[in-house]
Amino acid sequence: MAKISLRIGERLKEIRNIRQMTLDDVAKITGVSKPMLGQIERGQSSPTINTLWKISTGLKIPLSFFCKQEEADFQVVGRSDIEQITEEEGGMKAYPMFPFDPVRNVEVFYLEMDAQVRHPSDPQRRGVEKYIFVTDGSLKVIIGKEEILLTADQSMRFRADVAHVYHNVSDDQCSFYDMIFYPND
Repeated sequence: MAKISLRIGERLKEIRNIRQMTLDDVAKITGVSKPMLGQIERGQSSPTINTLWKISTGLKIPLSFFCKQEEADFQVVGRSDIEQITEEEGGMKAYPMFPFDPVRNVEVFYLEMDAQVRHPSDPQRRGVEKYIFVTDGSLKVIIGKEEILLTADQSMRFRADVAHVYHNVSDDQCSFYDMIFYPND
């Protein structure tokens, strides 16, 4: 986990330097405290997914920018090759299978949620779409007042610029892929 914390910190510092922003500037637009941002940059703190979402939303960059590695002509990945990000007290594991690609404007995560785990997701920026592909279990996706129940081998697409919730409503683990497409700005 230390390796991913260092990578996240390096990426945060990189984007902050490119944009000539101070930690105070980033704290103001993200809602994440300056001391926490400093700890993240130094690799002393491993941020939660919600903290990374706040930072990425404030900076208007994809979350997976923080996990991105050097790119080759092709890439084969497996979950065992990727450091997981945990949330919901370890009940949700996210694997950034394909971090954000600025040419394709897409990133892909594989997620595993333990039984009955519920994960709220903040709105993305305008025009962002998510595609969910459930591989195992049952997943309820709540978008506003709409509740959609997906089971294994079902998929959906939705606008992600509104708050939404992922909820494993079963007593078994649920796993799914989450593809996020970003608009060209």
